[in-house]
This record gives sequence, C-alpha cells and structure tokens, in this order.
Amino acid sequence: MEQTFASGGTGPGIAGGAVAALADEPLDWRFKAAPPESWGRTVREWLADGPTLSSLGTPLLTLDRAALDHNVRTMADWCAKAGVALAPHGKTTMAPALWQAQLDAGAHGITLANLPQVRVARAFGVRRILLANTLLDPAGLAWLADELAADPAFAFLSWVDSAESVRLMDQALRAAGAERPVEVLVELGAPGGRTGARGVDAAVEVAAAVLRAPTLRLAGVGGYEGALAHNATADGLAAVRDYLRTLARLHGRLAGACPDDAPPVVTAGGSAYFDLVVEELAELPDALVVLRSGAYVAHDDGFYRGISPLARADGEAPFRGALHGWARVISRPEPQLALLDAGKRDLPFDEGLPEPQRVRGGAELTGTAARITALNDQHAFLRDAGDLAPIGAVLRLGVSHPCTAFDKWTVIPVLDSADAAEPKVTGLVRTFF
Repeated sequence: MEQTFASGGTGPGIAGGAVAALADEPLDWRFKAAPPESWGRTVREWLADGPTLSSLGTPLLTLDRAALDHNVRTMADWCAKAGVALAPHGKTTMAPALWQAQLDAGAHGITLANLPQVRVARAFGVRRILLANTLLDPAGLAWLADELAADPAFAFLSWVDSAESVRLMDQALRAAGAERPVEVLVELGAPGGRTGARGVDAAVEVAAAVLRAPTLRLAGVGGYEGALAHNATADGLAAVRDYLRTLARLHGRLAGACPDDAPPVVTAGGSAYFDLVVEELAELPDALVVLRSGAYVAHDDGFYRGISPLARADGEAPFRGALHGWARVISRPEPQLALLDAGKRDLPFDEGLPEPQRVRGGAELTGTAARITALNDQHAFLRDAGDLAPIGAVLRLGVSHPCTAFDKWTVIPVLDSADAAEPKVTGLVRTFF
C-alpha cells in the first residue's frame, strides 16, 4: 500500500543498518577532528581503544552524550504530552545517527530544506520526509517521481505557495511520467516574512490549482512563524500568535478539500516558538499537527538558550547545551588580549559569538570578564581573561546557533560528559552537508 505522510505506516523510520555501517568508515586526514593516531582505522576500531578528549587536537567541536540524550527525550515527551507529532528539522545536524535517535524516540518523520538533503535522507532509508520548501527543479522532480514509484512505503510532502509553482511542478512531473502524486501543503506566509502565499484568500487559490493538477495531492497547510519574530518580547510573541491563528483559519477553509484517507497536515514550529504552535493549533479538529523543531537536539549556549520555550516556561526541564568548542591560546600579544586557534571556519558566529566557559584543568571563566569579541577565519579574540588563560591553555567554549555549527565538521566527537575531568570519546557523529 502506498503511504501518505499523515498515515505514516509501521516499522522503523530509517535504515538502521545503513547508520550502523558508518562505524566501519575508515578515518584519515579528510576529517579534521580525527587525530593522526586514528588514521587508517575504522571508527569502530579507534573507539574500541577508549580515546579521551586529550587524544584530540584543537580547534575542535564536540557533542555531549548526556545532553543529547536529555534533549531528545525531553522533546519527545513534551510532544507526546501536547498531543502533536514531531518531524524534526534534519538540516540542523545532517547527521543520520542523530536522526535515528530522534525517530527511535517517536518522531513521525524528518523535515529537510532542499533536494540534496532529501537525497542524503533517502540514502539512509528515511521513510517519511517533509520538505519545508517548494521543489521546482525538473531533474529533481524526475528523481523524486522515480523514488516514489520504487518504494510504496516512502512518504514525501513538500510546499507550494503560488499557482505558478503548482503549474511548474505538474508540468515537470508529467514530463517525468510520475506514477504517484506528490503530496503538497499550501504554504502561508505573511507580509515581511519569507515565502508563502500572502493571506488566506491567496492561499485558497493555490489550493484550487493543486486540486486541478493530477500529479499533485493536497495534504494540508504549513508555514514558518519564526520568520516573523526574533525575540520573546510581547510584540514578537503577538506577531507569532497572529500568524498561527491565520494558519488555523486557512486549515478551516481547506480541510474539507483534502482526501479523507488521512487527516490533513498542519505544520509549523521551529525551535523558538513551538509552545505557541501547540497553544494555537493543537486543538484543531481532524488534523495532524506537526512540529518541525530541529535545533533542540543540540540546543546551544546562546540564541536558543535565551528564547527556547522550555527556558521561558515555569516548571519545565530546559534543554541542555550539547555543543562545545575547544580552542587553544596561541598568542598573548597584549596583557588582556589572547588569540585562540579557532575561528569562523570552526565555530558558528551568525547568532552570537562563542562564550568562554572554562580552562581545561584550570579556571572557570563563566561569570568573569573574559569574552570573545571577534572571530577571524582561523582565530578568536579573547579579551580580559588575563593570566587565567596563558599561552598553551585549552578553553571550552559555549556556542550559539547549532544550525551553523554542524556544517563545519564532517565528524564530531561525542563525549560522555564535557564536564568530566577527562571526558571519554564514546562516538563520532558523521555529517553530510
């Protein structure tokens, strides 16, 4: 039986064997986190020797196993309690091993942002994919048509926001001889936002075009509230609520036009406002409400730490920052200026600079005047740490915005605990960007 995204199906959401096979990948100089002692050996073989953080060089990005497990479990439990489905945004990590952890914890599927990411997911057998974007590339649509025809258990869902995008999708799928219709959501935008039809009436016209296209199947509505606010001020939260209420009205207009073999999908929710999505949408009748939060799996020590719903809500167990940078002091040309060997090529900087947390085997830096004031390509400027950070010292750094951290590393060591005196390396997360 051909599956739809909403009906899902039984069985694992990813090919566990393909993920497990990553442990047999040889390590070498291509992976900047892999030390020379690991070269020529597989991931499995190197980990069997029990390497520690001291085995690794700098610059470095690591993940904390305890924090990862906590975050995955916390989000899964929160969604289950709220009565909504979760299709975490896989673009954050592009790491099949982390996708598997999220799916094993109950995630309904994986969200992705473009066709290359979808191809990675299919290489690892991901069965339910939500493409939070419009796919118009004819060659890509031909590939998708073949993929759907070859695997009846593969469920795929993407967005459209105009009659012209509907026409172009239909034209390309007809040319490709598509056997299965592609499920689509009508995307609702808002003035000043990103993509998406501007207003309910415009979105209804898009839906009418979908219903006329034999190669497409109307599956519901979706959008992204995070484009309308960037903080948790009263005005920001009000803008998000207003958008979500408009999305609910659109669902009310279109629900009856969707096929009745599966509930209509209503999807929204990044990692900043998923609580508001639940408050405004979870009670919609006869709908599968799907959150697409992705950053929560690693969380951060910056932007998301400040805006996360679980940090804003009383009585909630917050997510934990699982990402840490490690950098060495290589120069102190001035008494209150030190240069570290990690920069923009290694650590995220678009939503806040890294924060100094501690010196390995030395001083705590959190709460002191020490701060990172700038990043060059390969250097970080550490100011006002003074003698707490001598030349040769290795600093642990908190980072902000995980979405621009993972893409800088092809393998990321996983530590049992970044707080331990000598953290053990318990895994290597492979990314595919």
